[in-house]
Amino acid sequence: MRVSNRIANVLSVCAAFTIVAARDANAQEGSIRAWGLQVVVPQSDLNLVGVAAGQYHSLGLKPDGSIVAWGRNDNHQCEVPESKISFVAVAAGRVHNVGLKSDGSIVAWGDCSVFGQCDVPEPNSEFVAVAAGAYYSLGLKADGSIVAWGYNDFGQCDVPSPNTGFVAVAAGEYHSLGLKADGSIVAWGHNVYGQCNVPEPNTDFVAVAAGDFHSLGLKSDGSIVAWTANGAGQCDVPEPNSGFVSVAGGYEHSLGVKSDGSIVAWGDNSAGQCNVPAPNSGFVAVAGGRYHSLAVKFDGESVAWGNNIYSQCNVPAPNNGFVAVAGGLNHSLGLKPNGSIVAWGYNGVGACNVPAPNSGFVAVAAGEHFSLGLKDTGSIMAWGLNEYGQCDVPVRNNGFVAVAAGRFHALGAKSDGSIVAWGYNDFGQCDVPEPNSGFVAVAGGWYHSLGVKSDGSIVAWGDNGKGQCDVPTPNSGFVAAAGGREHSLGVKSDGSVVAWGWNAYGQCDVPAPNAGFVAVAAGNTHSLGLKSDGSIVAWGYSGYGQCNVPATHHRFVAVAAGKHHSLGVEALPPCQPSDVNCDGSVNGFDIDPFVELLTGGGTPCSPCAGDVNADGSVNSFDIDGLVIALTGGG
Repeated sequence: MRVSNRIANVLSVCAAFTIVAARDANAQEGSIRAWGLQVVVPQSDLNLVGVAAGQYHSLGLKPDGSIVAWGRNDNHQCEVPESKISFVAVAAGRVHNVGLKSDGSIVAWGDCSVFGQCDVPEPNSEFVAVAAGAYYSLGLKADGSIVAWGYNDFGQCDVPSPNTGFVAVAAGEYHSLGLKADGSIVAWGHNVYGQCNVPEPNTDFVAVAAGDFHSLGLKSDGSIVAWTANGAGQCDVPEPNSGFVSVAGGYEHSLGVKSDGSIVAWGDNSAGQCNVPAPNSGFVAVAGGRYHSLAVKFDGESVAWGNNIYSQCNVPAPNNGFVAVAGGLNHSLGLKPNGSIVAWGYNGVGACNVPAPNSGFVAVAAGEHFSLGLKDTGSIMAWGLNEYGQCDVPVRNNGFVAVAAGRFHALGAKSDGSIVAWGYNDFGQCDVPEPNSGFVAVAGGWYHSLGVKSDGSIVAWGDNGKGQCDVPTPNSGFVAAAGGREHSLGVKSDGSVVAWGWNAYGQCDVPAPNAGFVAVAAGNTHSLGLKSDGSIVAWGYSGYGQCNVPATHHRFVAVAAGKHHSLGVEALPPCQPSDVNCDGSVNGFDIDPFVELLTGGGTPCSPCAGDVNADGSVNSFDIDGLVIALTGGG
């Protein structure tokens, strides 16, 4: 089978949690999408007009009325229902969401199984605002009344009488707040910390917000009043306490937007959730999650900072220009064409701390809490969890051409056709069978390893409790392999996939038509295949949605699998002239490269980028066109 340059880069190596792609001159660049337990969205989906933050997930409201969601998806909180157009507002609870539609109805999704927080009371109409607490929801009606439903053990759904005259609503963990038209705040529900005791004078409020166990109110003079639990200083509003136009509360931190477009953040900063990224200007909206923060700028650019353990801050911006991707247990890696690696997700043991210098990498792989990068010098860098020596690359660290990772072991293929393996070896997964020669690709499973030989056969060794090392006959014609927890995959030169080993969840049942595959990846109990038309097929366990491939236009050029999440590099569509950085949308990220082009530096990412008026050059005549495009016209 002849493989096009567009996808040839994905054929080199497949690993336990990842497919490893080598950087080359023909590799197409793109944005990373991820689905399953961790959801990541491309940069083009992050041109927003509003944001909301849950415990470990994020929501964005787009100008077209659709909602985009990313981060932790264990309760399907990032899977927006099909009726996802015409939303005008959105709110996030701990693991559920509520969206307000233009017709005044509310749609709820996520964790809806226990307390009824997604069961909007009838009549589901005439709502004008929404809020979400831990396991309950609030809706404000056009007549000024509040409707509350879901978990109510602390009375957070018992709206005090008279239930009239409300103009805004907010929800904390287990307490609720309502702003009245007369500028007073009413609070009810959990009050152990006094979060429902509104300070006097209870007048002149124009906005209200809630953290988990603290409350905030914005006064008409631009000052913020904060009260109750203050263990992290979340109620100590920094001076000068003036000029605020909006307010938000996280778990134990607070945020306020000033009239000059800057954000002030205070309280718990253990994960950097109060470190507003520079430039701190141009902001119009802000939201606080448990340990992360979100904001939107006037031009629609979204910014996220703080804890990113579940990708709730998405791929570090901008999410474009990637040529390869890898997935570990709860972290991921992306390779850029300049040889740098971007890492995100769980970093408790340093799996996302790419060693300096972060350059010259040509391939990546990820195991459980550790990472591997192959340099253009033929050496391997390893970082993260090293309990079993999986980051101790053996001496003679040179001559490597491919790299792969199992759960706690690592493998490298050398230019002489041999494989070197190190790390956890209780099942013999590091004992490469003789003759150790003629290998052209390598992969790692949970506790087993695989190598593809130049004659098209696969050699497998290590744990074989479920037959994951018993390659089916005929053992020939293979061009790539991948290993999951206790199953294995191989791609044949005719484009078919062969799967063997543990099949309790159908991870070995390749969907028909079994043809046109050019690469495979294996997660814990699910499998992925990339087709020559740029589509991805997924099968096996999908309890977290890891087999629900996002609907795109068949533009994937690479594929990878984490334990319970899946990833793909999606080639960008043809760019608009105003889309200077070619991320798929016209937004604030286009300003800096446009200025650089105008001043004689930089290189547009495609022939059309930057030439807004299509006169054949990037010059001052393009400025008005870019401004119009950024402000929604053009």
